[in-house]
Amino acid sequence: MPAGRALSGVLLMPQLFDPRPSYPRRWLTLLLTLLLAAPIFAADPESPRPVSFVNDVVPVLTKAGCNAGACHAKAGMGQNGFQLSLLGFEPQEDFEHLVKESRGRRVFAASPEQSLLLLKASGRLPHGGGVRLEQGSEGYVLLRSWISQGATFDQATAPRPVSLTVQPARQTIPVKGEQQLKVTARYADGRMRDVTALALYEANDRAMAETTESGRVKISDIPGNVAVMVRYQALAAVCNVAIPLGAPVAQLPPARNFIDQLVFANLKLLGIPPSPVCDDATFLRRVSLDLAGRLPTVAEAEAFLASKIPTKRDQLVDALLTTPDYADFFANKWTALLKNKRDAASDITANFAFHSWVRDSLLANKPYDRLVRELLAATGTIEGNPPVAWYKRVKQPTEQLEDVAQLFLGVRMQCAQCHHHPFERWSQHDYYSMSAFFSQIGRKPTATAGEDVIFHKRGVAQTENKKTKLPVKPAGLGDPTLDIPPDEDPRLRLADWMGNKANPFFAKALVNRYWKHFFKRGLIEPEDDIRDTNPPSNPELLDALAKHFVESGFDLKAVVRVITQSATYQLSATPNQHNGVDRQNFSHFYPRRMQAEVLLDSIDQLTGAKTDFADLPAGTRAIALPDNSYNRGSAFLKVFGRPEGASVCECERASSASLAQSLHLMNAADVKAKLATSGGRAERLAKADKPEAAKLRELYLAAFAREPQSHEQAVAEEYLARPREDAEGKPLPPAQARRLAYEDLLWALINTKEFLYNH
Repeated sequence: MPAGRALSGVLLMPQLFDPRPSYPRRWLTLLLTLLLAAPIFAADPESPRPVSFVNDVVPVLTKAGCNAGACHAKAGMGQNGFQLSLLGFEPQEDFEHLVKESRGRRVFAASPEQSLLLLKASGRLPHGGGVRLEQGSEGYVLLRSWISQGATFDQATAPRPVSLTVQPARQTIPVKGEQQLKVTARYADGRMRDVTALALYEANDRAMAETTESGRVKISDIPGNVAVMVRYQALAAVCNVAIPLGAPVAQLPPARNFIDQLVFANLKLLGIPPSPVCDDATFLRRVSLDLAGRLPTVAEAEAFLASKIPTKRDQLVDALLTTPDYADFFANKWTALLKNKRDAASDITANFAFHSWVRDSLLANKPYDRLVRELLAATGTIEGNPPVAWYKRVKQPTEQLEDVAQLFLGVRMQCAQCHHHPFERWSQHDYYSMSAFFSQIGRKPTATAGEDVIFHKRGVAQTENKKTKLPVKPAGLGDPTLDIPPDEDPRLRLADWMGNKANPFFAKALVNRYWKHFFKRGLIEPEDDIRDTNPPSNPELLDALAKHFVESGFDLKAVVRVITQSATYQLSATPNQHNGVDRQNFSHFYPRRMQAEVLLDSIDQLTGAKTDFADLPAGTRAIALPDNSYNRGSAFLKVFGRPEGASVCECERASSASLAQSLHLMNAADVKAKLATSGGRAERLAKADKPEAAKLRELYLAAFAREPQSHEQAVAEEYLARPREDAEGKPLPPAQARRLAYEDLLWALINTKEFLYNH
């Protein structure tokens, strides 16, 4: 037989085809195996076209969930020794694992139906993941056809998908309605293909919409805007769905700025009538808590409620923005996000200095782009340049880029370190391009343990891609690579790119974060997950806010001012007969529980007590604490979820109510001590020589910034008039009884939702 002769479609090398009896029997066995395997190269009648590993097999595995992070794409060794790349982003590796590992048993050429890949996926052999592909299903047949056609790898020849479209891209669907989506992929060779059956579907709010595997969208009973992400291979598209309530919107509050115009236009489109504007007492309490992190004083409440000035709400906002309380409250927010945490006693100087720098920057209304620039490009010592302290906490370039991207750009890059971001366009190259901005940071130890001098280390800014082992130069997200001279600090280029007015992330991330601060939820939710596949509930509003912020010169107070002076912010928290189901369109104010520090300060302010904190002057408020170390000494702060500063995610702060919190407020020794504090409000009111109605008025103004209603006053006066007895049943002295009665009233007010929530 001539060398390399083909027999039944199988290429036989001459040294293997030798009929001489002296030739080893094992080669004859191999020959028979090859002859039996020959039919697998014949065309499968059920698959007239060649099956592509890259464009067919990998999408089937993705659709079935085989290469999900919880299954065979699990970090390490995958699942039970079988490893796949996450969502199929590395097809070469997947082919190697499928075809060549485990002695080739996963793909059985001689009999495709007996391949472990199909036996386990169809549940005919025990499989921890259960049945992923029903025998005879389209995906099953496709995999079988690929095996029967030779289980080849075609990445070099397969046309790459270059774009993905979903139809409809924008649709209005009524409550409880449904819509079938159609997904089309366009390939590099110009071919179009319907990939509806192979695509993955996910709504960004599953309470509003659910999706089936076939691409059918099913709407719930919640009105608003929901996005359905459609993913096929490395591409993604979005179907934006408007769900109208359809109620008449006959009356709208007068629009006070562009925020109202855009919010009210969206409400009219959806048929969601807004609640009316709240009363003065509610606004005073709401804005004082949101801007200054404290309750208004009794004197402030009396003055504001008595004022007849038409612009008094705007004036109040301006006045609060000039107070140290504003700087304390927002410094508390930013220092936690910037990880100003104390791990050792020696950290105290650095933490205090960093907190003071942030607070003073906010009080002086330093432009946001400048504040970020000073932080990113910080050099020197903490003592001489406090923002250097950030580099004490965040030391590795990968951690630095991840924190910067998430906090200042609203982009979560963590996934892209190991693989293509599953929900976004960012790749490993993008990840290491951002990391390269931090590649030339030099460190030199100082006399203080754990603290370094930070400096720019001369050299070419670049880092190594851990997967390709190739050097990567700096580049902003979506921008071309930069060639930065060795003498130039690349962090300055990063700050330039971030502060550029055309930057698509920087301004949006800030205004979205601040919007959530005032409205409980961001226009994009989560607030630090800005991506094409997670669009805002009101895109026009987010764009307008970002534009306003940029045009103001990155003025943080201007953002706060335009939000709090809008009629949208001032809407009542009480829903009307239609808008109670609204969760994202801001048709009414969404109440939220006070933060741990604010609640502790509010209880102190109401009761007249004070909480002492180590190493801080007497009277320091909880919102002014410089770092997380005070959580260890305060059961209250721990129970109510003050963050430890371990993450740049605001989700570290616990905002939900719990049984432990309720029990603490009702029974904890520290709360009881505050009620009975010497010289506190209960003792003072009990001794005061004035009518009970005046005392109760003070109490309600202090707690709620409003006067008591008639039925509340009647109940309170009746309670105060009751005789009291000691544990032995003997009447208590009138002064003691009156003091205990006021302590009980304070306790009752503190435990109301009206007190615990900003509403």
